Amino acid sequence: MIRPPEYVSAIKPYVPGKPLEELERELGIKGSIKLASNENPLGPSPLALEAIRGAGKDLNRYPDGGGFYLKNMLSEKLSVSPDNIILGNGSNELLDIVARTYMRPGDEAVMATPSFVVYSMAVQSTGCRAVQVPLKDFVHDLAAMREAVTGKTRIVFIANPNNPTGTINRIGEFDRLMEGLPDGVLTVMDEAYYEYVSDPEYADSMKWFREGRDILVLRTFSKIFGLAGLRIGYGIAKEEIVSEMNKLRPPFNTNSLAQVAAMVAFGDGAHVRRSREINEEGKRYLYQHFGRLGVRYVTTEANFIYLPVEDSGTLYERLLREGVIVRPMGPKALRVTVGLPEENTRFIEALGEIVKS
Repeated sequence: MIRPPEYVSAIKPYVPGKPLEELERELGIKGSIKLASNENPLGPSPLALEAIRGAGKDLNRYPDGGGFYLKNMLSEKLSVSPDNIILGNGSNELLDIVARTYMRPGDEAVMATPSFVVYSMAVQSTGCRAVQVPLKDFVHDLAAMREAVTGKTRIVFIANPNNPTGTINRIGEFDRLMEGLPDGVLTVMDEAYYEYVSDPEYADSMKWFREGRDILVLRTFSKIFGLAGLRIGYGIAKEEIVSEMNKLRPPFNTNSLAQVAAMVAFGDGAHVRRSREINEEGKRYLYQHFGRLGVRYVTTEANFIYLPVEDSGTLYERLLREGVIVRPMGPKALRVTVGLPEENTRFIEALGEIVKS
């Protein structure tokens, strides 16, 4: 029987959050809520939904393979050239493409742990080594990550805000990292939750792009824009990097509906503002009740909260039986998405009953 390389066999497949329908079928319950996958609980912009309906008549045609109109809209809004933008089937796809573009078997990539598991998967799939540096106080330890860079390092992955902890790296520490990285190392700055951040000291990745450094800034329409089901994201980098990545980008990798919806969603400022407001209100509510219940939590700049707990598996299963889906993050932590007010209340009520018992 044909077998893949050992480094592929060793990859643990990504396990998505449990769908509502599956939970209800397994446990025989109704009316469950999902706070597991960091989705926007408001859903997509109503304007984007209207645009999707209008675009349906052309689904017999292939999508625009280069994403001309979406890239030009992003170009204007972000003050970059269209040649600095690459579109992906979610920013996830771009993580895979950048690893395959720049890593050769035997190379290394530096990343934090815990952080987004797809970084290590993308690196391992190329026959390379993921060098994982522990977080410090739930935040990327950028000084330690710089120390982990060697002559074999090709990429440094940073999630800012970090998934699963929701913490950020700030301007000074990020600038020191960039100043200290040697030539020939690409920084991949994953800013999937960028639009939720309110801290004025949030690291400025675009400054380093504009200075011509080897940096790829990734953003997505899956989170605050509410288009996770359409799978579309984008990267910003200097033209030479985008050009090389485009050689491995599959043809027609972003579909027509996603492109149209992304253009409209990006321009719907009212929906984005309301999404931020709902998230901030939800964070305050959850912080207050975590404090009341004596539950540890990490303050977040994203739309989810990291809960260090003693036995995440048991707590996860007990919440499931109450019809509440959260995300276990190893044996000692849970991650909960900030939901609508009624969802947050339902979660706290279920958590309170478990804590009491």
